Amino acid sequence: MKDFILPADARDMGTPARQGAPVTLLIDGVEVTVPEGTSVMRAAAEAGISVPRLCATDSLEAFGSCRLCAVEIEGRRGTPASCTTPVSAGMVVRTQSEKVRRIRRGVMELYISDHPLDCLTCSANGDCELQDMAGAVGLREVRYTAPEAGMVTHFKARNTSGEVNPDWRPKDDSNPYFSYDPSKCIVCNRCVRACEEVQGTFALTIEGRGFDSRVKAGGPEDDFLTSDCVSCGACVQACPTATLQEKSVIELGTPERSVVTTCAYCGVGCSFKAELQGDQLVRMVPWKDGKANRGHSCVKGRFAYGYAAHRDRILSPMIRDRIEDPWREVSWDEALRFAADRMRGVQQSYGAKSVGVITSSRCTNEEAYLVQKLTRAVFGNNNTDTCARVCHSPTGYGLGQTFGTSAGTQDFDSVAHTDVVLVIGANPTDGHPVFASRLKKRLRQGAQLIVIDPRRIDLVKSPHVRAAHHLALTPGTNVAVVTALAHVIVTEGLMDEAFIRERCDWDEFQHYAEFVSEARHSPEAVALLTGVNAQELRAAARLFATGGNGAIYYGLGVTEHSQGSTTVMAIANLAMLTGNVGRPGVGVNPLRGQNNVQGSCDMGSFPHELPGYRHVKGPEVRDIFQQAWGVEIDPEPGLRIPNMLDAAVAGSFKGLYCQGEDILQSDPDTKHVAAGLAAMDCVIVHDLFLNETAHYAHVFLPGSSFLEKNGTFTNAERRINRVRKVMAPRNGHEDWEVTQLLANALLEGTGRPLWSYTHPEQIMAEIAATTPSFAGVSYDLLDRLGSVQWPCNDDHPEGTPLMHVDGFMRGKGRFIVTEYVATHERSGPRFPLLLTTGRILSQYNVGAQTRRTHNVLWHEEDLLEIHPHDADNRGVKNGDWVRLASRAGETTLRATVTDRVSPGVVYTTFHHPDTQANVITTDHSDWATNCPEYKVTAVQVSPSNGPTEWQERYAAQAVQARRILPAAE
Repeated sequence: MKDFILPADARDMGTPARQGAPVTLLIDGVEVTVPEGTSVMRAAAEAGISVPRLCATDSLEAFGSCRLCAVEIEGRRGTPASCTTPVSAGMVVRTQSEKVRRIRRGVMELYISDHPLDCLTCSANGDCELQDMAGAVGLREVRYTAPEAGMVTHFKARNTSGEVNPDWRPKDDSNPYFSYDPSKCIVCNRCVRACEEVQGTFALTIEGRGFDSRVKAGGPEDDFLTSDCVSCGACVQACPTATLQEKSVIELGTPERSVVTTCAYCGVGCSFKAELQGDQLVRMVPWKDGKANRGHSCVKGRFAYGYAAHRDRILSPMIRDRIEDPWREVSWDEALRFAADRMRGVQQSYGAKSVGVITSSRCTNEEAYLVQKLTRAVFGNNNTDTCARVCHSPTGYGLGQTFGTSAGTQDFDSVAHTDVVLVIGANPTDGHPVFASRLKKRLRQGAQLIVIDPRRIDLVKSPHVRAAHHLALTPGTNVAVVTALAHVIVTEGLMDEAFIRERCDWDEFQHYAEFVSEARHSPEAVALLTGVNAQELRAAARLFATGGNGAIYYGLGVTEHSQGSTTVMAIANLAMLTGNVGRPGVGVNPLRGQNNVQGSCDMGSFPHELPGYRHVKGPEVRDIFQQAWGVEIDPEPGLRIPNMLDAAVAGSFKGLYCQGEDILQSDPDTKHVAAGLAAMDCVIVHDLFLNETAHYAHVFLPGSSFLEKNGTFTNAERRINRVRKVMAPRNGHEDWEVTQLLANALLEGTGRPLWSYTHPEQIMAEIAATTPSFAGVSYDLLDRLGSVQWPCNDDHPEGTPLMHVDGFMRGKGRFIVTEYVATHERSGPRFPLLLTTGRILSQYNVGAQTRRTHNVLWHEEDLLEIHPHDADNRGVKNGDWVRLASRAGETTLRATVTDRVSPGVVYTTFHHPDTQANVITTDHSDWATNCPEYKVTAVQVSPSNGPTEWQERYAAQAVQARRILPAAE
C-alpha cells in the first residue's frame, strides 16, 4: 500500500523498542548495535533482516507462542524464539539455517492444516500476515488432513462425515464495525494482548485448552456487542488474519492508498491513516508514529466517520427571508450575496457593533483565525467568541495568572513517568479514551491514583486499576477541597521549599501559606461542606506530596463552575507547592474536550484577545495586525456569547455568523438562547447539518468535514498536527474558503482589497508572522517532524514538549489566594438535588456527528443517573420516565438507578437534542471568564409519563424549521 504521506519507517519491528546501553552482536554475518534489552527479532529488523513471525508485533510485548521466529544462537542449545530472547554482547545469531527453515515450515504447516484455504475470496487477501508468512517460509504443501472420524477442524460447520462439527463456531457480527470469524483464528493471542496491554479493558480471553483454544469476548453468554469491549479497534489492528476484520473492508475491499490526517473528535488529537480505494474511504487506522496516540484509537476516531456521508448532510447553500419560512436551495453566489446584503443592512441600521461571529473548536486553526479576522477586519468590531470559552476559558485565565501561559505543561508521553496521578473533574475513559489507556497502563505498572469527582468514574475501579483515594465531593466545592489538600501539605511541612524558593515568588508564597494554614481550610472544617471524609482527604494530600512525581489532569468538572478560574489557580498552587512542574511525569494538564479547543483559543477567538492571548487594548499588539490586515482594529473588547444574546433580546445585536457551533443545544439556558437568536435579523449557520441553532437561521452555508480539508488542529498538549485532505469537499468548498467567500462578498464595492488566500498554508504563514508562539510553525516543518508543540520559535525551533523547565513563562511562579465562594445555585426544598453533566464514550459533544453513526447502538438516548436512596424516595425505578426540573426549565428522560452517584446528586449527558439537557442549566457562570456553570444545577426529579409540553413544542418547531422546498420551487 502506498502512502501519500510517507512515515519515516513504517515497518513492524516485531517487538517494542528498548532503552539502555549499546550492545553489539552478529546476525547472519551482519554486525548490529542496539540498546540493551532489545530482542533478537528487533535487532535483526534493525539490520534489515526479516524474521518470520505471527504472534509478535512491535505494539505488544513479546509472547513467544507461535514458534515461527525460531533462530539458532551459537553456544546455546535448541532454537529459541527470537521475539523473547534478548540480545547479549558478542552473540552470534543465524536466522536462515536449514534447521530453522525446516522448523518454520513444519510450524506453518500445522497452522494451515486448521485454517480455511479460501484466500482468493477472503477479505484479508493481500493484507494477511498468515498468507505472507506461508510464502516467507516456503510452504508449498500441507501433509495434514482431517481424519474421517474423531478430531475435526475448526473451520468447517460439518465434519467429513457430514455430522455437525461441535468445534465450529459461527461468525460474530454483533459489533456494527467489525466481525469476528472464529474459523480463521490461529490463537496467536495478539488481540487478547492488545486489549490488555494497549487498551486496558481486558474484554477478551482465550477459552478452552490445546486444540480447543479460541478467542472469547466477555462471559459465556456474551458476544462482542454485549461484552465489555469498547470497540477501540486495537484487537482488529493486531489481528494477523481475517479473524477480526473491519466490515468496511469486507464490503469495499482492501485499500490501495492512504493519507495521514488528524482525528476531529476529542482533544487528544490522534493521528490516523485514512485508507482509501480511489476517493472511497475504506477505513481509518491509527498511525503508529502519531505522537499523541502512539498507534492507538477509540471507537469514535477509528470507526465513527460515517457521518461525513450521512443522508442528513446538507450540500447546497440555502436561504430564507424569515425563520418561519421553508428553506430554499440556491447557488453559492446567491447565498453569499443574500448574507452580505443582510449583514451590511444590519450594520447600517444598528451600527458596526450590532453583528458578531462564533468560531468552533471543531474547525481548524486556519478557519478559526479567519473567522476572528472577519469580525475584526471586515465587520470592524471584536464581537468574537468560541465554544472553547464555554468549556476551558478558566484554564487560560488561571494558568495565565499563575504560570504565565494559557495551556498545559506536558506532553502525553509524560504520563509514563508519573508516580501519583490526581484526576479532578475529568472522566478520561469516556472523554479522552486514548489518553486514558496510556494512563491505565502506567497505573498497572504501579503508579497511584487520586480521583476527585462527585461520580464514581470508571477509573475509580476497573480491571487491574483501583484508585488509592476517591474524594466524592459535593458539586461546586472544588475550591474548598483543593485548598484543604494544600492546607495539609503546608501545615504538615510537606511542601517542596527548595523549589518554591528557587522558582516562585517567596513573598506571595508566604501570604498564600498563611491563608491555607488557617483552621477554616482544614479537612475537618470543610468536611460538612464538601462531603469528603477528612481522614481520606488528609491521606490523599500526603500521598500527592510524598509519592514522587505528581501529575494533575483535569477537565470540565473543574472549569465549568462559578469558581472555575479559582479552581485552576488552586490546582496550579498545588503543583508549585509540591515542586511538580518542569520535568517529565509531573505538571498541570487540562484535558480539552474537543479537537481544537486549544487552537481556537490560540487563534484569538475571544472578544478581548488577539491571536496569542494578547489583549486587544495593547496598541503595540493591534499595530501588528493593523499592518498585516491594512485596517484599524477597535481597541474595545467585544461581546461574549451571553452578552450577544442579551443584546439581541434588548434589540441592539442583530447579526451572527456561527461556524461549526450549535449554541442552541450546547449553551446553557436553552430558552434564553432561543429568545436571543429569534430576535436577530440575520443568523448565518455554517455547518454540516441543519443543527438546532439552524432553526433560527436565515442563511445556511454547507460545511466540509475534516476528511475534506487541509489545515491544522492543536490538541490538549499544545501539539500542532496536520489535517490533510483525504477527498474533495462534497459541498464544493473547504470551510476556510467559505469564510473567505463571505468576507469578499462583504468587501465587494468598499474599495478595500479582497482576501486572496489559495491554500491554508498561507494562512498559517500569516499566523506565524503575527503570533510569537507560532513563529516557527510551517507546513514544511509539520510534514518533516510529524507535529510540533508550541511555543515553536527561534528559541525552540522544533517545539516545546515540556513547559516551564528552567523557569516559568512569567518569571516567578505566582501563588494566588483561593477563597471559596459558594455558587448562587443552591439546593433547597423545591430543588433538593444537584445535577451535574458529562459525556459518554460512544457519543461526542452535542452528538451531531456520532448520532449519525452506529455509535447510537451504545447510547441512543440521554439517561439520568440517580442514587437508589433518592430514587426510592420518589418512587422511581430503573428505566422509568422522570421529570427533571430546575429554576430555568424542565425536561423528561429515563432514569438509571445507580450508586455511581452519591445521594443528593444526579447526572446526565447532553448528546441528544430530544432531551435538551441545557434547558435545565442556568445562566450562572465563572466570575472571570463567563464560562457557564454546567456542573451545578439545583433540580427536582419526579415520575413522569413522557415528554414535557416544551419538548413536544420544540420537536414540532424542529420539523417546521427543517422544511426544504424542492429544487424546482
